[in-house]
Amino acid sequence: MQSSRPVPVRRTSRLPRGARRLQLLQAAQEVFVAHGFHAAAMDDIADRAGVSKPVLYQHFPGKRELYLALLEQQVTELTDRVREAMAGTEDNRQRVHGAVGAYFEFVDAEGGAFRLVFESDLRNDDDVRTLVDRGNRACVEAIAEVIAGDTGSSPEQAHLLASGLTGLAETSARWWLAQKGTVSRDEAVSLMSALAWRGISRFPRVEGDAPA
Repeated sequence: MQSSRPVPVRRTSRLPRGARRLQLLQAAQEVFVAHGFHAAAMDDIADRAGVSKPVLYQHFPGKRELYLALLEQQVTELTDRVREAMAGTEDNRQRVHGAVGAYFEFVDAEGGAFRLVFESDLRNDDDVRTLVDRGNRACVEAIAEVIAGDTGSSPEQAHLLASGLTGLAETSARWWLAQKGTVSRDEAVSLMSALAWRGISRFPRVEGDAPA
């Protein structure tokens, strides 16, 4: 984690409640990513958002609640990306490419919010673990539903294959980000989706479906 303190932002004018909440979540993301949960302070987040602490507490009763709201936002973001990859095409090779790409896009997004999902220093908290596990399960289920429907695999087999794909995508995306510079994101996604496709394509669509 970086050790620099957040740069205070000039106090902002009154915003609609929804817009203010989003602003506070963005400020919290910057502080939590930079310092982790334990080292972050509500003072830092209020300063970064350009609001007073009372305003911050009007929206979130405490640091933990703010962290959980931000984590839920990011878990939903990743889940939506994976679901869109599954629903966006009938071509299963493109679905694999899209699922892998969803993880790479998520970890490469500006702000480093993926660290809250994959590298949280609060993973021992039951609510944090529940949110992360729920997101992972939703991603696996979105892919498993397609695998089971297209190949006739049992639910257990489909979920195992889907968990393999999500695990490959997450691990390779995080490794790529740490080594960023030698391989472009598009090339990395193509390489990893080709690897995944060589395995998953060995489970052909059941008779009567269109070819993959």
